[in-house]
Amino acid sequence: MTAEALPADLRRAIVHIARTPRLLVACDYDGTLAPIVENPDTARPLPESVGAMRSLAALHETTAAVISGRALRDLATLSRLPAEVHLVGSHGSEFDIGFVHELDANARELHRKLEVELDRLVDGVPGVSLEIKPASVAVHVRRADADDARRVIEAVHEGPCRWDGVTVTDGKAVVELSVVPTDKGRALDILRHQVGATAAIFLGDDVTDEKAFVRLSGPDLGVKVGEGESIAEYRVDTADDVATVLAFLLEERRTWLYGEQAPPIERLSMLASERSVALLTPDARLTWLCHPGPDAPAVFADLLGGQGAGHFSIGPKHNGLPLGQRYLPNTMTVETRWSRLLVTDYLEPDTAAHRTDLVRVISGEAEASIVFAPRPEFGGVPVRLLREHDGLRVLGTSEPFVLRSPGVDWTVTSDGLHDTAEAVVRPTPDESVVLELRCGTTDLDRHDLPELERRQRAGAYWSDWAATLKVPEVEPDLVVRSALTLRGLVDKETGGVLAAATTSLPEEIGGVRNWDYRYCWIRDAAMTVRELVALGSMSEAEGYLRWLHGVLTTLAGPERLHPLYTLTGNQIGAEAVIDSLPGYSGSRPVRVGNLANHQVQLDVFGPVVELVVDLAEVRGELHDEDWQMVRAMAEAVDRRWFEPDHGIWEERHVPRHRVYSRVMCWVTIDRAIKLAQTYGREMPANWPALREAIAADVLEHGWNDEVRAFTTAYDGVDLDAASLFVGLAGLIDPADERFQSTVTAIEAELRSGSTVYRYRRDDGLPGGEGGFHLCAAWMIEAYLLTGRRTEAQELFDQLVDAAGPTGLLPEQYDPIAERSLGNHPQAYSHIGLIRCATLLSR
Repeated sequence: MTAEALPADLRRAIVHIARTPRLLVACDYDGTLAPIVENPDTARPLPESVGAMRSLAALHETTAAVISGRALRDLATLSRLPAEVHLVGSHGSEFDIGFVHELDANARELHRKLEVELDRLVDGVPGVSLEIKPASVAVHVRRADADDARRVIEAVHEGPCRWDGVTVTDGKAVVELSVVPTDKGRALDILRHQVGATAAIFLGDDVTDEKAFVRLSGPDLGVKVGEGESIAEYRVDTADDVATVLAFLLEERRTWLYGEQAPPIERLSMLASERSVALLTPDARLTWLCHPGPDAPAVFADLLGGQGAGHFSIGPKHNGLPLGQRYLPNTMTVETRWSRLLVTDYLEPDTAAHRTDLVRVISGEAEASIVFAPRPEFGGVPVRLLREHDGLRVLGTSEPFVLRSPGVDWTVTSDGLHDTAEAVVRPTPDESVVLELRCGTTDLDRHDLPELERRQRAGAYWSDWAATLKVPEVEPDLVVRSALTLRGLVDKETGGVLAAATTSLPEEIGGVRNWDYRYCWIRDAAMTVRELVALGSMSEAEGYLRWLHGVLTTLAGPERLHPLYTLTGNQIGAEAVIDSLPGYSGSRPVRVGNLANHQVQLDVFGPVVELVVDLAEVRGELHDEDWQMVRAMAEAVDRRWFEPDHGIWEERHVPRHRVYSRVMCWVTIDRAIKLAQTYGREMPANWPALREAIAADVLEHGWNDEVRAFTTAYDGVDLDAASLFVGLAGLIDPADERFQSTVTAIEAELRSGSTVYRYRRDDGLPGGEGGFHLCAAWMIEAYLLTGRRTEAQELFDQLVDAAGPTGLLPEQYDPIAERSLGNHPQAYSHIGLIRCATLLSR
């Protein structure tokens, strides 16, 4: 029997329970795992069921158990189930981890009397037998003549069943008398409590299993096997069907836990508009889109939860791998091509506030299959799809969503919780199929402009800007793509800048280092727009400074700045976990929010002041409000530079006196002094002395003779790539032997082939991470400053090779597995690529 033969409602229920964070799978033995046979001593479980239970028990956060009326010793001998599957015998009075109830003297005496009396009642009756268990005695009448069986059962019920202290369990052709109060339902509850299950599934065929079914509630699932009345919600016919249920549950659970075949992170392409981003897989599946903004809940979270978490897929009806995917030159419009089929995707600029418009154009000659499965709120909101003349309307969400699709004949199906729409279309050489996903509106009307004109307008929004850039000679196309990516992470309306487009893409496959980067970090944003200023674009920097001035107006001073805010400049909510999503390739937890919001990071002022320096130089003037902000940040450094902090990497240990943070405090004062001198501004008299004091502090306490390097912090010998900024920022001359020695030490300790790790120390989190592209970029710059151009060029070439086929870089790279890691695309990585290309061009 295949899974498709199971009832549709049962399949839907299995899919749903397979996605619970901690699952308990429990079942009866006889008639469930093993078919009913004439001789109970020969009842063997079906091999398919044994294999499924073994595999389920081996899965993460999944417990498998058999709860049987048989004695535990007999159950273990007969079932031959592996040790990973918990066994519970005698209707719950015997656990494989020890007795639930130890028998006292009175219970042992009652048990002895039961055995004597029952032996007397069945003596001489053909086909009737007793099964003596540690806490009970079972009377089996399956092999007896029907009249004999009835007489024996009546006698047992009239006699010992009425004794004080005896618990009676009636089953199929058996009655069991226990000297302890127990039943399968209580056993199920005990197991649930022991493993902390968030949901349980129980399968059983006997009347004794009803006591387990009655304990099920909420997300739990009960499956009755065979005929007879039952309170279980679902039913299958035979033990063979049980094997099918378990196999289907295993498949769904494994897929949910460990992810479907996830595309390599670097192969994801980003769409962008002035206020929104989305990600496409290499085969044109919309795998990530949040609304009403990039830091809002996802509408399509396939990236972190598989297709059940929402996707919008287009591809040839008859399967085939795409021939390739590319950006149209100097735009954020993506083309995915198959033989005789082309899908073109772009986000429209200039849409109304709180609105996201995605246009998908299908052209060519081949039939194409479309699947539209929106799952708002990370799949947590039930949705219905209403077919209308020109498209689909999404019902049941707080935000309105529509899909305009004139001429498309949709088939809408439901899994009981969500609707999914599917269609097959055939474009022609003269007429493409146009799909318009409109988030934030109920408008299904025709657009005022033809699609081709809107596509050209969307492309021109990016290409006209790219044409204004001053691009270095080294890797000019990749630099332009990096610049477009950085601009795509900028919210034009607010001026806020995303650190990355995603949340919870893992730093280690299957690990817990999964963070939400869909926010505006003070430091990251300043570095992002500063790199765009270096390429000749000032508008993003001006927008960001407006954003920052707005944030500062809500605070008593810059020392009160949090490290990060929402794109609108508000404080972010508490860090939370979405248990319903399995994560990319099973990397959990999926997080929203970021605990770093509450950290102390004293390095954030330096990049902001450096941005003001560069922007003032390009403008030819220093704006008064920017100077006032610089003065306030310098004063904040004056008050706090000597404090420990959490640093650029936001480690969740106690604060330390970090070299990088101290260097950035020095940068704040040094650049503020230069601004005052260059633009004739008045500055406090103590700034030069303060600059010297901070530098002296770094040189005295940051340098470690033992390792011949500037270390991470004053209290250890561990190394950190960020300590390269002692020379990169100019606190010491790059020709200084101490800087050269630091470069060599960090190279030896932290560089691994084509990448450079942030550090190798214990940071309080389990597992590991990849090397950081940004750290590789710092190493390239350090090589150049120390006269090692050949090594710089080689490492830069390796950085370029790590980019995906459409030119995008996530945060990290694993040189062992040769795969990318971390949130994507990452601003830091593209900042590093642009800066290195610029330096190598000089």
